[in-house]
Amino acid sequence: MSSTENDKPEVRKPAIRLAAPVDGTFTLPEAMTGRASPAKAAVGDKPVFAYLDSLPQPQRGIAEAVDALAAKTLPGLQRSVKWGMAYYGVGDGWCFSCGGFARHVKLMFINGTALEPVPPVTPVGMGKATRGVELESIDDVDESRIVEWMKQVTSVPGVGGAKKP
Repeated sequence: MSSTENDKPEVRKPAIRLAAPVDGTFTLPEAMTGRASPAKAAVGDKPVFAYLDSLPQPQRGIAEAVDALAAKTLPGLQRSVKWGMAYYGVGDGWCFSCGGFARHVKLMFINGTALEPVPPVTPVGMGKATRGVELESIDDVDESRIVEWMKQVTSVPGVGGAKKP
């Protein structure tokens, strides 16, 4: 993973505009089927912002709010697009993902079973320890809970914290 200039992630305010996906040709899947969108894998802020911009509302606003919380909360934040979703990490690995689906945004924490409280959703095809939440509206974004989970997951050795000796 590469970091941005001065290790300060770019913070963006959620967009209020309504727009079609960038290419106007894809619809969001109902559930996890291996990929959340046709977004190509790439590391960095630009591909993640392009992915976020491609989402329809309300998913775009929800995903941008999660992105802004991550940027505000996590020093040294790194972004990537993998498997059609935005991935976020610090330190030694990717810690959580955020992806748009037909009726919600999935916010999934790698090693989410180590979080307190454990997030309620067990996703299909994302690993046995992954847990998260499905956000249907911007009102579902519990900032204090999400920030706490982000801080916790980035401190897990081998995921966001120092590797075990």
